[in-house]
Amino acid sequence: MLIAYLLIPSTSLSELLKAPHYDNDAQLFFIEHLETHSRPTAREWRKHIALFLLTLLTTTLAGIVLATAELPEPDLAAPATWMDEALRFPVYYLRTTSLVIANAFAHPTILWQGVAFSVSLVAILLAHEAGHYIACRCYGMRATLPFFIPAPPLFLAGTFGAFIKIKSPVPSRRALFDVAVAGPLAGFAVILPVALLGFLTAQPAPPFPPDQTGVIIFNDPLLLRLFARALNVNTELLAPNSFYFAAWIGLVVTSLNLIPVGQLDGGHAIYSALGKLTHKWSGYAAFIVMCALAALGWHWHNAPSGFLYVVLLAVILRFRHPRVIDEAQNLGGERAIIAFLTLVVFVLSFWPFPVTIR
Repeated sequence: MLIAYLLIPSTSLSELLKAPHYDNDAQLFFIEHLETHSRPTAREWRKHIALFLLTLLTTTLAGIVLATAELPEPDLAAPATWMDEALRFPVYYLRTTSLVIANAFAHPTILWQGVAFSVSLVAILLAHEAGHYIACRCYGMRATLPFFIPAPPLFLAGTFGAFIKIKSPVPSRRALFDVAVAGPLAGFAVILPVALLGFLTAQPAPPFPPDQTGVIIFNDPLLLRLFARALNVNTELLAPNSFYFAAWIGLVVTSLNLIPVGQLDGGHAIYSALGKLTHKWSGYAAFIVMCALAALGWHWHNAPSGFLYVVLLAVILRFRHPRVIDEAQNLGGERAIIAFLTLVVFVLSFWPFPVTIR
């Protein structure tokens, strides 16, 4: 899942650097408007709202699946022809989806848990992207409204995440830093109450038998472990609910976005705080660490999920980071404190082996 913002190189950057208000010697500039501030058109609003509503629907279906103890099995006839065989999976998928929906409406508690999961997860994504968007507007940078990416029904979390595209050059390192960290910090602020609700509404459940196989265990990030200790609860004796799953996914995705690689939020933050060279080598170092964790996760926890991280980071490393107009600007002491706070958020969100498969 992706929650991020993409810097799109602007064709007007070279003209901007040549403009009379840019002083190469003093490395100072004054820009009233990097780009013409255009409001989203009615067509753009309709497109973004449609994707948002569709994502609410698909994440609700994903939440229903998480709340369903056993998925209903459609009764399919044996395939008689090659065409029946070719259509078997699509027919199975569609009928399973319809049975899941029918079962949810027959059991309102399951439907409510699906809605709770959807609203919680989408709120986390929306807060993250709103943080990026508002920071862009504060610096007069053009940015699109958030693009929400729905996933097929019953697939993973029901969404592939969300992103915005920034269409203006970044005026300074401070602007890059503020836009980068605003998203994760805003999303984390929403994760906190969602996680707390997950513990306060959790129901007791027996632990998994130690010899039971075919079980997927979601290992808690540090924040959830601290909540459990503060509330004096044993998570092994609690049944995960919709709020827990939304918070867990939010924390995993937040930690992924804060890895200091490429155009991930962590990559932007490292670039703005420590410069281009540190950004380059920290990306390589993070990739090597994630490769090692993926191999260990497969060996110790029987989980291949770490290799998804590796593939994603390998793709991201291939893209160069766009330059910032004022590369010489220092962040200052206040942003150093925010950088430390962002590091704390990463530590609370990251867990090296998020999934165990028995």
